[in-house]
Amino acid sequence: MRVEELGTVCDRLLSEISTVIVGKRQTLELVLTGILANGHILFEDFPGLAKTLMAKLFAQALGWKFRRIQFTPDLLPADITGTYVLDRRDGQFRLRPGPIFTNILLADEINRAPPKTQSALLEGMQERQVTIEGDTYPLEKPFIVIATQNPIEYEGTYPLPEAQIDRFMMRLSIGYPDKQEEIEILTRRIASQTDDYKIQPVVTSEFFQEAQHVTEQVHVDDEIKDYTVEIVQRTRNHSLVGLGSSPRGSLAILHLSRAKAALAGRDYVVPEDVKTVAVSALSHRLLLKSGTWLAGTKAEEIVRGILDETKTPRVS
Repeated sequence: MRVEELGTVCDRLLSEISTVIVGKRQTLELVLTGILANGHILFEDFPGLAKTLMAKLFAQALGWKFRRIQFTPDLLPADITGTYVLDRRDGQFRLRPGPIFTNILLADEINRAPPKTQSALLEGMQERQVTIEGDTYPLEKPFIVIATQNPIEYEGTYPLPEAQIDRFMMRLSIGYPDKQEEIEILTRRIASQTDDYKIQPVVTSEFFQEAQHVTEQVHVDDEIKDYTVEIVQRTRNHSLVGLGSSPRGSLAILHLSRAKAALAGRDYVVPEDVKTVAVSALSHRLLLKSGTWLAGTKAEEIVRGILDETKTPRVS
């Protein structure tokens, strides 16, 4: 597969999803970039903005299996990973796999569950495997976690620990539609006469796994690597940041910028690719000083400021 072919197919895939999702093309491109980079995605946004629908549509368009878990305070780790149950026919214990054995797992309102339950995802997210009663089982390939959390409702929630947040390659926000987009949402709902939207697969699972391999071949110039590291290191020295991004942030930008280039049909990364993905790759990795977030300053604003201040390399 050539990277030009990949760009054409991905454009078809996004167009198919856009028949259901009104507007938000930039967000859809970032989600596809994260999936192509084989990374997990955290949505931090208000309820009712089609986060669940978006995840389900991507699974349908890619021909992947999709499972959803509603995180609640009484959710147990076994509800995610599965457990052994007694087979009464022969008296043997057999594994009943949990919903984590899928391709795209939607972890809805992930911060509603206590830390012990949240941690059940950690091994799967990092190692692509789960351990149940001492036995280790590999997860299906590909395996992507798309998690959601509400940014304004904190009562009865358990904030994600830094170690878990760092395992998400990117954090995204959909945002409200404008007036014309919202009218179009109503128009399409009237025309479809159902809330159960479905689309046809655009590619096979095998095709997209090959596409992820093609992404690994995208060239990254030394100037781009230096530019990426300079941005990340500035997060560690910023006056408003208590704890900057780890090298995992640099790796996230690397993976995402290569995927962004592949989506554009290019086999090389340009500075604009880095700028496009840097905010979503770094903002959730910054721990702001107490006075900073009390003043209403957001991590996204700090990353954008760093991008403005960092000299852009001349790479074409």
